[in-house]
Amino acid sequence: MKAIILYDSRSEGGSTDRLVDAIGQKLAGKGMDVEKARCRAQADYSFISEFDLVIMGAPVYYLMVSSQLLGALIQSNLSSMLKNKNTALFLACGSPQPMAELLYMPQMKMNLQGSRILAEKVFAPAETSDMEVIGEYVDTIYAEWLKEEERRGKRK
Repeated sequence: MKAIILYDSRSEGGSTDRLVDAIGQKLAGKGMDVEKARCRAQADYSFISEFDLVIMGAPVYYLMVSSQLLGALIQSNLSSMLKNKNTALFLACGSPQPMAELLYMPQMKMNLQGSRILAEKVFAPAETSDMEVIGEYVDTIYAEWLKEEERRGKRK
């Protein structure tokens, strides 16, 4: 399987960057070919067609999902390229999880009509470096991907 992690982060080497790297390492440990790319609001996302799985995530700043990821979903061809794609979502957020699930995750999901969301996770600050929590998220993605592939007759 070929996967890409599309993400946004305001800082190089910050907690979101490290979380993306950890997710990628866990996926690679399951035998997946993993790439990562930072989102840009005005980019061309035609390359998404090459991937079996698209994982998207970003931090939350000032009550909004980071602007480049949301911008890419709204202003570019990303949303249309994700139709019928297996996707997984994550947010790095300091807000309480129920608040994040109610307010922030829908900001991404509202632009994903037609894609299959296999998993979603709100990572609290302490969880962005917790390999057990990250592993559980990746395990969920992988298990759901296997179910979807079996359902579609691509894997026995």
